[in-house]
Amino acid sequence: MEALILGWYILTATGSVEWLVAFGALMWAGAVLAPFLAMAGDRIGLRALMCLTRGGYALLAAVLTLLILTELLVPWHVFVVYGIAGLARPSDQAIRNVLIGQTMRPEVLMGAIGLSRTTADMAKVAGAFAGAGGVALVGMGPAYAIVTALYVSAFLLSRGVARSPLHAAHDTVAGLIANLREAAHYVWTKPDLLGAFSIVFLVNLLAYPFFLGLLPYAAKVVYDVGQSGLGYLAAAFAVGALAGSLAISTSYRSLPAGRVMLWSAAAWFVAIVLFGQTRSLPFGLALLFLSGFVQSFCLIPVAVVMLRGAAEHMRGRVMGMRVLAVWGLPFGLLASGPIIDGLGYTACTVIYASLGLAATFAIGYRLRNK
Repeated sequence: MEALILGWYILTATGSVEWLVAFGALMWAGAVLAPFLAMAGDRIGLRALMCLTRGGYALLAAVLTLLILTELLVPWHVFVVYGIAGLARPSDQAIRNVLIGQTMRPEVLMGAIGLSRTTADMAKVAGAFAGAGGVALVGMGPAYAIVTALYVSAFLLSRGVARSPLHAAHDTVAGLIANLREAAHYVWTKPDLLGAFSIVFLVNLLAYPFFLGLLPYAAKVVYDVGQSGLGYLAAAFAVGALAGSLAISTSYRSLPAGRVMLWSAAAWFVAIVLFGQTRSLPFGLALLFLSGFVQSFCLIPVAVVMLRGAAEHMRGRVMGMRVLAVWGLPFGLLASGPIIDGLGYTACTVIYASLGLAATFAIGYRLRNK
């Protein structure tokens, strides 16, 4: 909801796709801090870390709400406040996955993570309509006040999270760097973890830019459907992701996580190529639904592979390393702006999807016997 409200504001206020992709990249700038936040979670507990981050989100959202209601908001305010929130935001999914890994048996891990993503995907569906349609109905100020209230609710609900076991943590900078180096070496030397890490980086670099940054551009320029249309586009992707999460969480069959991860990534890139070629809104909505569906079948197995492959004392650090792969998203977004300006939106989808398909098959070939 927040991303759609502010993304549309930036595109409308600046009229620039490059400013839009720069804004989208801000959400993920904090991925580089994810391993350190994971270590902080080991030291103070994941419950305390979740409360701290959600309390911070609520405070920052309240600042933006005040600026909107007093009509003092300008684009640089959004960049500063959203950039601060982006320092912790990329770690949220990893924190939730570590909590699941600590409480669920390995044989039910796939269903448990699928159920967790189902709740998040349901929120994305509601947020897609509320974020775009809410501004059109009640205005940006009241809509953003709702965002602030939801962050306050998230903070209060986080206090009910079970306390997790604490692990030893290093107090010095040298100790933190050594800990990070150990986690990187651990992922690098385990083929299953390295393959999953590579897929996450790849889809963030070449797939997610079209859904987590460029969607307002597609609504305004490609489909010319306005804010309400943006809500439908975002909802189509979120509904597809929800359907995929439900399919996995309710499946009675044990899926081969590695193969499902690879084939779903390939299908995702094919959907992106087709999405870039169409100007038909119904066909575009169908392709966004398909993209969301295969996204769930790609990323839920990734989390399962990494949680199953990591020892208990390394889970926090391994999932922190997984978040580092999100750095592909800001790079992919920032590169897409000049490509779209120079070659067009369609050419950008073809370039990104072709590179993604080639890299996915290369990863699969490398790990075929693992």
